[in-house]
Amino acid sequence: MEGFKHFLNALSDPAIFLTISVALFLALLKWYRVVTRPQIAGAIGALMLAALVFGAMDENLVHNALGKPDNIPIPLMLGTVAFFTWLSLRKAAINDERAEKGLPPAEAEEGSQKVYTWPDLVFSEFVCLLLVSALLLVWAWQLQAPLEPPASASKTPNPAKAPWYFLALQEMLVYFDPWLAGVVLPGLIIVGLMAIPYIDPNPKGNGYYTFAERKFAISMFLFGFLILWVVLILYGAFLRGPNWNFFGPFERWDSHKVVALTNVNLSEYFWIHWLGRPLPEAWYIREAPGLLLVAGYFAAIPPLLAFTKLRGLFQQLGFVRYNILMHLLLFMALLPIKMVLRWAVNLKYLIAIKNYNV
Repeated sequence: MEGFKHFLNALSDPAIFLTISVALFLALLKWYRVVTRPQIAGAIGALMLAALVFGAMDENLVHNALGKPDNIPIPLMLGTVAFFTWLSLRKAAINDERAEKGLPPAEAEEGSQKVYTWPDLVFSEFVCLLLVSALLLVWAWQLQAPLEPPASASKTPNPAKAPWYFLALQEMLVYFDPWLAGVVLPGLIIVGLMAIPYIDPNPKGNGYYTFAERKFAISMFLFGFLILWVVLILYGAFLRGPNWNFFGPFERWDSHKVVALTNVNLSEYFWIHWLGRPLPEAWYIREAPGLLLVAGYFAAIPPLLAFTKLRGLFQQLGFVRYNILMHLLLFMALLPIKMVLRWAVNLKYLIAIKNYNV
């Protein structure tokens, strides 16, 4: 059993864990009709429940993360996210199979079934309100609030973690400057979600579940939510330990663990390591490699994809909406790219202009 735990600790290496998560995500989208079958989905759910029970029997995992009152919502969140992702994809699979047979969506057959807002809908909502209130009362009665002593400079928590729903943002702060990770990227998330109805005018999928008709939109949304949000919450909750080092889920948190890590900017790699020259004093020369790389990333990729893989999307959306969509997606892709660069070559910043705190 200990050998199996060591194996799981090895798989929880951040690069390996992210690779496995992306591979499972792609497999889910490719074989969604098979994976969402009740028998297979039930087996996956049973496996997740068994993993939770197995983790609850480990002293280190319970002490470090799973047994903390403020982390109790995370298993519930994982269960609900898994269930509703399965439910939506299952209904999409059924409708896609019906469309291939020339049949209308399953929701079309339910269109004639109408109910009144009062009392049907309001009564159901009121019952749900009572049940949730009772659940919260029992929760507050049985679980202690995660309150700590008053803040003191002589005794700080290690690690100091945000509430579980902000752990993804806290993880982003490791890879980006605070103003970028705490202001710009969350702002782009909100703006991007608000802009979806204006960027994507495709009427298909309105009022019924489908995946075949909206593969690109659904895939991008699920990638941003599952991989770049839920997975980052798991990083912060279960893998981040003292001094914000990575630990395996079954590994004892050692506050004296020292990780040999030297973060290097791209300009230092380019001028010192590759060219063997000192850093230029002028910031626009020193940061020229990063500036050119970032400019090429945002300026070259959209037109390249518009004339190759995404030609149909470009013709459908037009120049303005296509470029807004692509730049939002490129900002989203910066997070996994920067994470991999940090883990692989300890790259800190692509551009670091200290003169202007950028």
